[in-house]
Amino acid sequence: MTPVVLTELTAAGVSLWLDDLSRGRLDGDLQRLVQERAISGVTTNPTIFEKAIAGGSDDYAAQVRELRASGADIDAAIRTLTTDDVRAACDILAPVYTSTGGRDGRVSIEVDPRLAHDTEATIEQARELWTLVDRPNAMIKIPATTAGLPAITSTLAAGISVNVTLIFSIDRYREVMAAHTAGIRHARDAGLDVAAIESVASFFVSRVDTAVDARLENSSSPRAESLRGRAAIANAHLAWHAYELHTASDAWRQLAAAGARPQRPLWASTGVKNPDYDPARYVVELAAPGCVNTVPESTLEAVVAEGQFAGDTVTGRQEAAQSVLDGIAEAGIDFQEICAELEAAGEAAFVSSWESLRTTVGRALQA
Repeated sequence: MTPVVLTELTAAGVSLWLDDLSRGRLDGDLQRLVQERAISGVTTNPTIFEKAIAGGSDDYAAQVRELRASGADIDAAIRTLTTDDVRAACDILAPVYTSTGGRDGRVSIEVDPRLAHDTEATIEQARELWTLVDRPNAMIKIPATTAGLPAITSTLAAGISVNVTLIFSIDRYREVMAAHTAGIRHARDAGLDVAAIESVASFFVSRVDTAVDARLENSSSPRAESLRGRAAIANAHLAWHAYELHTASDAWRQLAAAGARPQRPLWASTGVKNPDYDPARYVVELAAPGCVNTVPESTLEAVVAEGQFAGDTVTGRQEAAQSVLDGIAEAGIDFQEICAELEAAGEAAFVSSWESLRTTVGRALQA
């Protein structure tokens, strides 16, 4: 039976997606989470695949031997291993995809993080991954870098569902929404069924608190202590307000009239980094109708154990949220600078995980 707090969250319009995937998950565990923990989607990233393949080498050993025998190189082997996992997860979640009309039941796979600043290569690989997975409930993750924005537009215009990742600032988020709108417009003008194109915008949360809190510790502002642990949720509340304004615009309403789905905000990085904070806070304090929250299993279980549903904790909070960011600025902290640093650090971390994955697979192929 699904715990009450999860039932309340989903009934309020919050979609819970699991931020993890491995062969072990595919052997029954993912189905259990769908049935007992209200999981309705899966997100992956290079770090998740690196941990899955490096930590579950026995699960992948037979396929690695087959790939070695076929002469596959490292990158081809990684594409096969990861797209096979995503395809299998898509099949497990297919009933959710059907029952929600394609809104949920989605599984995301990210383009090679080394392509974050190469628009054309990102577009090419997004289409390749979409073809390889070959499931309508797949989503291709593209980072919200400057080069990623036109790739997002082009990929959506081709009728491919997109999960935009690594969003930290409101300004970048507005650019992402504009890129999404342009892509859907192109798809409509090309005669594609825009109702079949789903997109989410992954707005990162906990890392913002970690970065801002570290600077508040060195601030002499009288408000510094009261602002600790408040930046991330305030930033997300402002992102939600920007989303509401965007979906109320004439430009979006015209596309919605043609059947287009809005690009839902997705709260990512929702596991707390500070052990002093409530481990369920980035879920129960970011509940709003129509949002997605992608959670590690540990965070999901923390919500079950400690979370208290408090209704819509996001809508109408923009003024209080802006006051928090104003206080951070008054403390001498450049929030935009922090967002830029977090984006760069996120890119670097994913590239590092990808290179570690390449090393792991390369050794396995040579064994």
